[in-house]
Amino acid sequence: MSFQYLVRAGLLAGVGSFALAAGPAVAAEPQEATAPAATPEAEAAAVDSSGLTEIVVTATKRETSLKDTPISISVVGADDLKKRHVQSLIDLADGAVPSLRVATFEARQSALTIGIRGIVPLDANQPAREQGVGVYLDGVYLGRQHGLNAGLFDVERIEVLKGPQGTLFGRNTEGGALSIVSKAPTGEFGGRLTTGFGNYGAYTGQLHMDLPEIANVSFKLDGVIQHQDATTKNPLAGQAGWNQYHRYGGRIAARWKPVDGLTVDLAFDKARDENTPFYSQLINFNPLGKPVATLAEIAANGNKLPSGKIAPLPSVVQVQPDRSGLADVGVPQQPSIDKTQGFTSTIKYELSPEIELRSITAWRTVSDEQWDNSAGAHRTPVFLPNTNFSRYSLATLDQRQFSQEFQAVGSVANLDYVLGLYYFNERANDSARTPNSNKWNADGTGYTINDPSQYLNATIARQSIAFAKSYAAYGQATYSPIDPLHITVGGRYTKDKKNGTLELVNGAPSKCGTTASPVVCTFSYDNSRFDPLAIVAFDVTREINVYAKYATGYRAGGASSRSVNYRSFGAESVKSYEVGLKSELFDRRVRFNLAGYIMDRKDSQVDFNFFIPQADGTVRNTLETVNAAGITKIRGIEADLTVRPVEGLSLGVSYAYTYTRVPDAQNTVQEALNADGVPVFQPVYIVFTPKNAVSGTVDYDLPINDAGTAIRFHVDANYSDPVHSFDNEDVLTDKSFIVNARLALADIPMSDAGQKLTIAGWARNLFNESHIYRRSNANGAVLGDYANFNAPRTYGVEATVNF
Repeated sequence: MSFQYLVRAGLLAGVGSFALAAGPAVAAEPQEATAPAATPEAEAAAVDSSGLTEIVVTATKRETSLKDTPISISVVGADDLKKRHVQSLIDLADGAVPSLRVATFEARQSALTIGIRGIVPLDANQPAREQGVGVYLDGVYLGRQHGLNAGLFDVERIEVLKGPQGTLFGRNTEGGALSIVSKAPTGEFGGRLTTGFGNYGAYTGQLHMDLPEIANVSFKLDGVIQHQDATTKNPLAGQAGWNQYHRYGGRIAARWKPVDGLTVDLAFDKARDENTPFYSQLINFNPLGKPVATLAEIAANGNKLPSGKIAPLPSVVQVQPDRSGLADVGVPQQPSIDKTQGFTSTIKYELSPEIELRSITAWRTVSDEQWDNSAGAHRTPVFLPNTNFSRYSLATLDQRQFSQEFQAVGSVANLDYVLGLYYFNERANDSARTPNSNKWNADGTGYTINDPSQYLNATIARQSIAFAKSYAAYGQATYSPIDPLHITVGGRYTKDKKNGTLELVNGAPSKCGTTASPVVCTFSYDNSRFDPLAIVAFDVTREINVYAKYATGYRAGGASSRSVNYRSFGAESVKSYEVGLKSELFDRRVRFNLAGYIMDRKDSQVDFNFFIPQADGTVRNTLETVNAAGITKIRGIEADLTVRPVEGLSLGVSYAYTYTRVPDAQNTVQEALNADGVPVFQPVYIVFTPKNAVSGTVDYDLPINDAGTAIRFHVDANYSDPVHSFDNEDVLTDKSFIVNARLALADIPMSDAGQKLTIAGWARNLFNESHIYRRSNANGAVLGDYANFNAPRTYGVEATVNF
């Protein structure tokens, strides 16, 4: 735990640094501490305080105004993150950006599912599988879902790029990209210290400090710690509950400017996330109305269920159709542990006014120790006298990646261009076992806990290792033959090579080949493709732009390590047609953006998963991924409106409509279970994608003195329709409506040197709304449906000191 102590020591050191900084030489911040520093371009274009602030993005590998960038983008700035009390990416699951969908994998916070515009992978939680939306940290692609929920450091903005980004961002961005941009060192001493506490035993601490530039080198230090106790308690003494977390980490960044035109940015970050899954609740029992076996019938049948009947529900097990704060059955559980760290070097050299050369080099690692006992008796195995139950999913994942990218970015006359070369190398391995931690008594009125030595050394259900390499060359250019017309063309050539081995299945080497000559199961994937892009944009006026865009993207193929034979599958690809309008009207008091798109996806990767009982009493999660024949249709409309009718008041609303249809797909798992040789085709669905989603915000700033102190109020409301949460299940979740709020007394002067204090109260899920965000009827025929509910209301207070 020495790293945790180091972070805490850093936070304490920040308090001391603030005290020392009480003298002169610290300039007062013009706004609350977490507001991003404006670029010189933004400052030059800024209007008076009665208008909306210009938003600068880097979606085209150069800084451009959001209005002048002809793709659909949503930006969550540092101020937005603060107002919504966003500490990690899971906090964006409330629907802050309607087209962006964030969900846990299974019930686990240790790995996140990220989707945009209906491109949402159900299970990319394996070494040989890929995401459909690329997640980037300061320009570096993050190869795994694991570790995505680490605590955020000092973020300047999160850019949500919607639609295929196959040209500039490349592989696995067919739905879009989520780009996290960190604040860079300023070279001037200053920073902020934040501390806070809330319900469920929550506490937070942040230290963000810029050091003075020395010998052309500037340093920035960041440290965070975030803690919350369980929102669903575990009745077993000494064991972790559900939906708790303890995150901490640190980041150090350096910026070196040895000569004019040359900037070298170096950064190292390290984080740890200790968390538990959301509680999986049995929301109904015997929904198919089958006969329920009696204890006498089970005994007469050799302690097995009679044919056609389901097991009785033990008296200690509760059907819980509403969100529960206390589990009915206590289970052993300890927090899962995610560790992430990485080093990034970004070098920019302005060779001439027409060209800048860049190099982005990065090494990153992520490791995960999973301890998921989320369901107790609410999932299979079902009750039988004196048998084991409560599936305890114990798994590990270790990943290492290296990437190198070279870019040339420049302008010549009426032409802006980007050229690039990219290389990515990854190794990832995993293992999993699923023992049962509890044991029933003879009649279901009680249970005992199994000896940990029995389940901690259980049979390994699966173990695999996979390797991936990707090479790419790309270019994009925008030509403006006349002032209002802009024509952009681009393309990217990518070569992917992947291979892997399924080393163990159910405790023994995997078996492929023939019965007479079995071999260990492997896969190999070698694919190359070209992704083009074309955009025509036209400036109707200085305030209104329109565009039409064609782009393609893809998600690489791979293999499922949950499959007993390491079944491989091919890439899926998408063609996208989009038209849009961007505008800033009435002296930048109104910002309105509108986009409509058609996406046709070919060879959709579809997951079929079944929890299959094993001879030793455990339950194995078997999952096969197939490429669905035909075209998956995705259609949508997105609209964003921001209005500042009077000084101090801002109103915003964002809406997304998404239509999806996937062709029926072949269910190879069911075919294997049927064993009759008859092909099985069934309807499948796109997960976590509501047909309608909307988010609205109200912000009001009321100055109360000439020193800049103000009362600042924020409220946001987020709605989404019900969604599917499994590819092969027709059951829907609940609709959701989440309201968040914040009230702050901001920028209270503390000294003549410029120190300022902000005190704020915040609430997430203000009205304590309860909804099912994940639901399965896979156990409906033998037990009942189970579900995971959203987090209950959380609230707290925090204080921030600018120094």
